[in-house]
Amino acid sequence: MSDIPASTVHPAPPALNTRQRVISQLLRDKAAMAALTVIILLVLTAIFAPLIVMVLGHGPNEQFRDIGLTPGGVPLPPGPNFLLGTDVVGRDLLARLVVGTQITILVAVTCALTAIAIGIAVGMLAGFRGGLIDTMLSGFVDVVLGLPLLITAVALVSVYGASFPIMMGTIIFFTWGPVARVVRNLVVATKEGEFVDAARMLGASDLRIMVREILPNIAGQVIVYGSLLIPQVIVLEASLSFLGLGVPPPTATWGGIIAENQTNYAVAWWTILFPALFLLAATLAFNVLGDGLRDALDPSSERRTK
Repeated sequence: MSDIPASTVHPAPPALNTRQRVISQLLRDKAAMAALTVIILLVLTAIFAPLIVMVLGHGPNEQFRDIGLTPGGVPLPPGPNFLLGTDVVGRDLLARLVVGTQITILVAVTCALTAIAIGIAVGMLAGFRGGLIDTMLSGFVDVVLGLPLLITAVALVSVYGASFPIMMGTIIFFTWGPVARVVRNLVVATKEGEFVDAARMLGASDLRIMVREILPNIAGQVIVYGSLLIPQVIVLEASLSFLGLGVPPPTATWGGIIAENQTNYAVAWWTILFPALFLLAATLAFNVLGDGLRDALDPSSERRTK
């Protein structure tokens, strides 16, 4: 059989080659794969939280003062009836952590995606238009970034009360600004490319150039930043809940569980340790996965996985 002529061999599209390279790089990164496994477990826990609570047989807000506390009123340690022990009022800690995972994942993903969408819109408009629009939008971003988070959150809670929408709105308001700044800088560096000039010569509108030409070229960096934004949102949610500025009790959140049991850490260490481990695992997993995505999307990265 004769060899196939070189002219008949069609190379794979550049986008496909890039996708295959990124996937291959991630699969070789053991740390990123371990982090992805942890994230998948957390997401599955959040999705099947009602089923898990049903299997446990203990509602997250159900108090077991007779069987969930010692005669002296101390929470029970981990055991066969309560796998991770009970909290200060006799509630099943595992059930509350499972429900807290659902709330944390919901808040993290929703707030991160919303902040990224707002940041992309503002950053692309500022970077592409330039001039007065860039000055005004960049100045507004600087004002937002200069506002103190805790003071603003306290003011909102004092006026409107602690609630789920207030907490999410506060987190989104304080996380879209850095995204807008990053996107603006990327657009400024990208809009002078020859492919943008070619699209403009072909009669493409500014909106089409931003959406079809510039956005795909900066999508990789935005995805990496988004993966690193999620752990920031998780920490913000836990911090606000810990300070009583987040979801009001008795709704379970990781930060709220730690706040409710902080005075009993000496006699009920599990009530602090397990929610802290959940919080650590989530933030560490997203950070490690973000590092892996950054290295996979950046061929010139000095850190190569083996």
